[in-house]
Amino acid sequence: MLKVKSFEFSPIQENTYILYNEFNECIIIDPGCYSDEEKDTLVAFITAMELIPKILLNTHCHLDHIFGNKFVAETYDLIPAFHRGEKPVFDDGPTRGIMFNMPFDNFTGEPAYLEAGTDIMLGEDKLKILLTPGHSPASLSFYSEKDQFVISGDALFLNSIGRTDLPGGNHELLIKSIKDKLLTLPPETVVYSGHGPTTTIGKEAQSNPFLQR
Repeated sequence: MLKVKSFEFSPIQENTYILYNEFNECIIIDPGCYSDEEKDTLVAFITAMELIPKILLNTHCHLDHIFGNKFVAETYDLIPAFHRGEKPVFDDGPTRGIMFNMPFDNFTGEPAYLEAGTDIMLGEDKLKILLTPGHSPASLSFYSEKDQFVISGDALFLNSIGRTDLPGGNHELLIKSIKDKLLTLPPETVVYSGHGPTTTIGKEAQSNPFLQR
């Protein structure tokens, strides 16, 4: 069974997630920790829970979701993993950081690449990789069928969807991604978004104003 711990990091208020199992193994998703205090907060939880970080994932590579990649990678000897189509966005992160007056050091090694339709295993627990582009060129969502949740990145929010006015964004593609890959999940599936509170697939299918047209 996977448990989910969330943190809200950086002035952009990005949600960072730690998924952990009964064997104290964990996955870190979208580390947005920017300040030293936020980095300490992440480490303090992992230490207090006696967790062993095994995998570092990015749903997509906009700067607020990769602020902490280098720190996490170096602290826990991990390699960030994301879809190959996000590499240009990843490489552009530091430039965007300067534009937003939030400079940061990016991970400089070779990342690992994830393929849609495959699975990520943490012990006996499985996350299915869903390709949900539109907010960015090759955004991914991570779905746990057994534990009935999906990490949606910035694709789907409570009563909203991801913005599509950034480079590589495409509104029609995002709507298609949500309807084809997310709204087809069971309605009770909990949605852990890249920003804001949780919701469910059923709630968004019924009342999300961007999906009713």
